[in-house]
This record gives sequence, structure tokens and C-alpha cells, in this order.
Amino acid sequence: MYSERPAEGLPGAVLWRATPRPGTGPGRVLPDGCMDLILIGDRLVVAGPDTRAVVTDRSRGERCVGLRFAPGQAPSVLGVPANALVNTRVPLADVWPSRLVRELTERVALAERPGAVLTEVALGRLREAEPADDAGWRPAAVAALRAGRTVAETAHGLGLSERQLHRRSQAAFGYGPKTLTRVLRMGRALAAARGGVPLARVAAEAGYADQAHLSREFRALAGVPVSRLLAG
Repeated sequence: MYSERPAEGLPGAVLWRATPRPGTGPGRVLPDGCMDLILIGDRLVVAGPDTRAVVTDRSRGERCVGLRFAPGQAPSVLGVPANALVNTRVPLADVWPSRLVRELTERVALAERPGAVLTEVALGRLREAEPADDAGWRPAAVAALRAGRTVAETAHGLGLSERQLHRRSQAAFGYGPKTLTRVLRMGRALAAARGGVPLARVAAEAGYADQAHLSREFRALAGVPVSRLLAG
């Protein structure tokens, strides 16, 4: 069983909970431009930004509670650039001092609402890490790329050169704006297809050259055909 809700006070972030049911097969986590802080059983783990789908083992049946940060938000909370964690799942103790992780793990494990504790800690570190006006370019870049703007148009709208945007994107999102565009486009296309829009129309409206291009991109990023994802 999976559920999610907005993380209060963290714009664009989501709190989620997953409890595998008996007989549940492997899960597939698709790239989304985000990073997560996850309580898995009694362990706190950081999920870095993905460039390809991750197949998860749900046979252990462990409860998971996660805080999924908005794209570009996590590095300021964690204190490490996103490109240091691409396609990884690492213990939080590899990122933060072990004493701090032990204290947080105990707090989260004892809390009635563990997600609220994760959000509270993230908010505190975010306030210490950067002034609010330093973070504004990230959601603006994501919104522009998600809307189909080119990298050049996005950089110009932010008052940056393409090289500056690429460098900032590597640290904030884990990869450059072209890869982020592909990831965001797949998410947008999948949502439309799940809403019943025919794939040929999805391809045209999402900015793919044609349906074959859409299929190739889904195989590259999701690891399976789009039909497999639509089948659940």
C-alpha cells in the first residue's frame, strides 16, 4: 500500500508511506528529478537522483516512510551536491555525522508521525543553509523545462548562460538540464497516458518527435516499455 501527501512548509516536497502487502513483487521507482530521505525499517537512507529506473526488493516487507524533496531542494538540506549521489542509495550516516543520525533515527522511530519529524529537521537545515532568494532559480528552471522550454530559453529567462545553468543544475539536480528535461517529460507523458490520452497524442503534446521516440525514451529511462507501466 502506498500513500503520499504534501510536506507542510516544504514547497513541492511530499511525504510518502509504503507498506508492502504479502505476495507483493518487486517495485519500480522511476526517475523524477527528486531525492528522498527514507526511513526503511530502522534505517535512514538517502536516495539520490536517478537517471534510470530502480527495481526495489519488497520481499522483506519493511515499512518505509519517506520525504521526497522537490527537485533541487535536497542538496541544501543534506549539505552535499546532488551529482555526488546520482543513482545511489546510501545510509544517511555516510552523509551526516553518525551521532546526529543516531539521534534523528531514535526520534523518528519513536514518533507517531515520523514524516513530520523528517520535515521539521529538513526545514531547520534548509533555513540555515541558504536565504530564500538563493533558491528561486531552481523551481523556475524546473517549471520552464517542464513546460517545454529549451535549455537556451530557460537559461536566458533566468539571466544565466547555458554553461552556468548546466553547472548549477549538476549540483542541484544531479545532472544537466537536458537530462532533467527528459526525466520531467517522461513523467508528464506517463501522467497523460494514465489519464487515457492516446500515446500518439501524448507524444505530440509532450514534445517527442513521434510515438517511436516516446517508446525509446521510456525504455531508456524506465527500463520497460510504456505499455508495461500502463499495465501497472
